[in-house]
Amino acid sequence: MFRPFTLPDLERFPDELEALLKRQKEQIDAIVRSDANDYENVVKPLEDLDEERELFFTPLSHLNSVMNSEETRKAYEASLPLLSRFHSELAQNEALYAKLRAIESDRLERRKVLENEIRDFRLSGAELDAAGKKELEAIDLELSELSNRFSQNLLDATAAFEMVVDDPADVEGIPESDLEAARFEEEGRTKWRFTLQIPSYLAYMTYGPNRTLRERLYRAYVTRAPENGPVIDRILELRHKKARLLGFDNYAQYALERRDARDTEEVLDFLERLRELSYDAAKGELETLRRFAEEHDGIEDLQSYDLAYYSEKLKKRLYDFDENDTKPYFERERVLSGLLAIVSELFGVEFRPAEAPVWHESVRVYDIHRGGELAGRIYFDLEARKEKRGGAWMHDWETRFVDTEGRTHLPSAFVVGNFPKATERTPSLLRHDDVVTLFHEMGHAIHHLFSRMDERSVSGINGVAWDVVEFPSQFLENFAYEAPILRRFAFHYESGEPIPDDLLAKIKAAKNFQAAMGMLRQLEFGIFDFRLHLRLYRGDEVQRLLDEVRRRTAVLLPPAYNRFQHGFSHIFAGGYAAGYYSYKWAEVLSADAFFACIDTEGNFLPDRAREYERHILSRGGSEEMSALYQRWLGRKPRLESLLRLYEIGESS
Repeated sequence: MFRPFTLPDLERFPDELEALLKRQKEQIDAIVRSDANDYENVVKPLEDLDEERELFFTPLSHLNSVMNSEETRKAYEASLPLLSRFHSELAQNEALYAKLRAIESDRLERRKVLENEIRDFRLSGAELDAAGKKELEAIDLELSELSNRFSQNLLDATAAFEMVVDDPADVEGIPESDLEAARFEEEGRTKWRFTLQIPSYLAYMTYGPNRTLRERLYRAYVTRAPENGPVIDRILELRHKKARLLGFDNYAQYALERRDARDTEEVLDFLERLRELSYDAAKGELETLRRFAEEHDGIEDLQSYDLAYYSEKLKKRLYDFDENDTKPYFERERVLSGLLAIVSELFGVEFRPAEAPVWHESVRVYDIHRGGELAGRIYFDLEARKEKRGGAWMHDWETRFVDTEGRTHLPSAFVVGNFPKATERTPSLLRHDDVVTLFHEMGHAIHHLFSRMDERSVSGINGVAWDVVEFPSQFLENFAYEAPILRRFAFHYESGEPIPDDLLAKIKAAKNFQAAMGMLRQLEFGIFDFRLHLRLYRGDEVQRLLDEVRRRTAVLLPPAYNRFQHGFSHIFAGGYAAGYYSYKWAEVLSADAFFACIDTEGNFLPDRAREYERHILSRGGSEEMSALYQRWLGRKPRLESLLRLYEIGESS
């Protein structure tokens, strides 16, 4: 059965966690000291301990995200160092590493578990001598500090700038909701304040009519945090040193050890091929935009700070589409019911409402049944509230596996969103973009929940490589644009009328507007990031590399003052170093799989969907995704499928 969600004792939680970790250290020491040298008596008990930690800690980490308070933050922040120290010590346990290296298994799942464990020990420095381990520890500590400094510099620079507009003509055409956020009174006059915070920045760049002010705001944004230049230099130096210390030629090689891509050449070839396939179409999109800007406003020298403004106007002319037009047709409860019905039909499962303890009265719980048997549980927390962090996500809790006693544990997961709350007069109505988000997070959830693996560390989303973990989520979200799917649940919340065909067509067309330019923008980031980690770049070399990449990827070169790298948080303050390519890597898989699973009318092919569930979803991280995909369709994914998904080149 499932672990009931109980609210932790926040005041005592860090002490209870410390006691749990102390006991687990003693159990791990006992396993290491024992004569046991087989999978059943070494690895299985360790996996039981992993699940115990997850079951204990997840309620707090989840609560800190969905019911945030001073108490949850205090308990959470006090707990993180305890866990960090525990995992650091575990990664340096030489005796355990030696014991794991001596274990063999003839079962595929278990071999993958052992392979991953040994790899992670090696990448944590287990094979280094004492001096090497000390150096690696110092490198990791400084990298953590530098990552935080990069973020703080960017945060401070973003907060330091504001642009005050006092002429109503300079804010004409900006949506009222954005103007409301910017408006203030000073000396008896109404003025508007725009900042470098993304909602405010995008509001003026997309709708602001004054070109001079757009350029001023753009320049401030792309020249933020110049003090991050030396930080970048040091980060790159330490990453290169770390990779060399661990036996790699460069940091990109090191990063690929935990990825699905085989080697650096495969990644570079992949990115270059996508660039070649997108470039001409992107040039055509830019030329169309140039002509429009010239006809509309006499602009003959279109610049980077004009792109969002004229793109929005052109999109409005071509499609006359506003996301808000879709809201009356996407009532939240009906969308959720429709999504569950679609997943049930595709994968042969049933969702039954369940009674279970929850953290908020709006949370909905469903038990998943397959073949009449209980198979999993899913929680939906979809309403926005002030105590919940923004965005949407899936959080895995329990994992499907068989423990040391032979008991089968069933999986559970949380799907969290920030959708509008129902009022007395109006139910919760979603934009189409919200529908896509819900499908996306459900894709993550079923990847975890539909696992049939017996070994915990390769079951569900565990052990799945970073560059393919978005594949199942992107795959399911693709269906949220298909008319046959949307017609199942898109009905006007008042009249009950089905969503009009012309609105369905606009949803699809607007999605692919300037898709090739968007593709090249992502490829610019991905190629720059990956090449940056192929050797050690210092100082001005970083900018020269970015300029070189832009000359091959950007159909409109940005101004020379653009210093995008100083704000590239994904790779200097996040987990995407030498991994930004992952977005497109997973998207090619999802697009290719999507076309394999639909007919010419956009309807799902149930038999193919069941094969997808059997070959991909149920297998978790038990094998490399490239091997699972090859077994499913008998071939590699086709890059051209991604171009087809975005209709790139079809009308250029």
